[in-house]
Amino acid sequence: MEKKYVVGVDLGGTKIYTALVDLEGSIIKEVTVKTEANKGETVVLEKLLKTIDDVLEGTDINEVKAIGIGSPGPLDVEKGLIVYTPNLPFKNFNIVQPIKDRYKLDTYLDNDANVATLSEFMFGAGKGSKNMVFITVSTGIGGGAIINGSLFRGSTSNALEVGHTTVMKGGPRCGCGNTGCAEAVASGTAIMKRAKEALESKVETSLNSYDQVTAKEVFLEAEKGDKVSKDILNDALSYLGITVANLANTFDPDKIVIGGGVSEAGRIVFDKIEEEMERRCLKTIYNHCNVEKAVLGNQAGVLGAAALAILESK
Repeated sequence: MEKKYVVGVDLGGTKIYTALVDLEGSIIKEVTVKTEANKGETVVLEKLLKTIDDVLEGTDINEVKAIGIGSPGPLDVEKGLIVYTPNLPFKNFNIVQPIKDRYKLDTYLDNDANVATLSEFMFGAGKGSKNMVFITVSTGIGGGAIINGSLFRGSTSNALEVGHTTVMKGGPRCGCGNTGCAEAVASGTAIMKRAKEALESKVETSLNSYDQVTAKEVFLEAEKGDKVSKDILNDALSYLGITVANLANTFDPDKIVIGGGVSEAGRIVFDKIEEEMERRCLKTIYNHCNVEKAVLGNQAGVLGAAALAILESK
């Protein structure tokens, strides 16, 4: 029987989003449930299996090609293990085997950054490219890369830790323990920290009008002309641009796709990236590489898991 569908599972600390997806990336049926991670690994696994049952209901299992799962890491992709992640109850837990046993379908696991990369490559802004880098910029900075049409994982499946590349010698301490990481100077969290430092210094700024300040308020006030907000963004987005330029020079991709909350701020982000790339990239690379905003939004995880199932089961 012809294989028409795959199942994608976006496993997160807050919700499990599962979908039956056709081979062109159209969602046929979807279901979202709360993860309830505090109830332990057995409950979460049962809920995950129930979501797969729900999206497969009414579909001939013989028409389903494979199942893909996107999860926070670290993972052991080859063994199908969730090694550990703070927001899920699993520790050295084989998430793949129970699914394979239940549905008799090939099942594949990868980290959430990689599946988001695959989603944009196959169905989103990176469609049609052969070499693509994906960066997500929000609370932290992560990424993935497609090389000659295949996902690049590296020797330990931890490639493209974009947020932990050093872009500022002697810069602020990062959560990883290093100093001057891209994540420490160019993420949404970094922008928020700079804003809070400014407020504590009693400098004159319209950010004082907010009870709580996040990166969102910094973007809003910069647009209104607040000098402190503009200075914070100029620094942070310059370092983001340096990060993107480094990736362009390293991978020479057709496209660099940028997603995450910071990308939603629009032209101010992409103009600064463009400025730094023009300044720092080799001319041939700069002229060839297009930087584009990710387009799949909150469907990136589930469509990426579906893309994983499609690519790995060929």
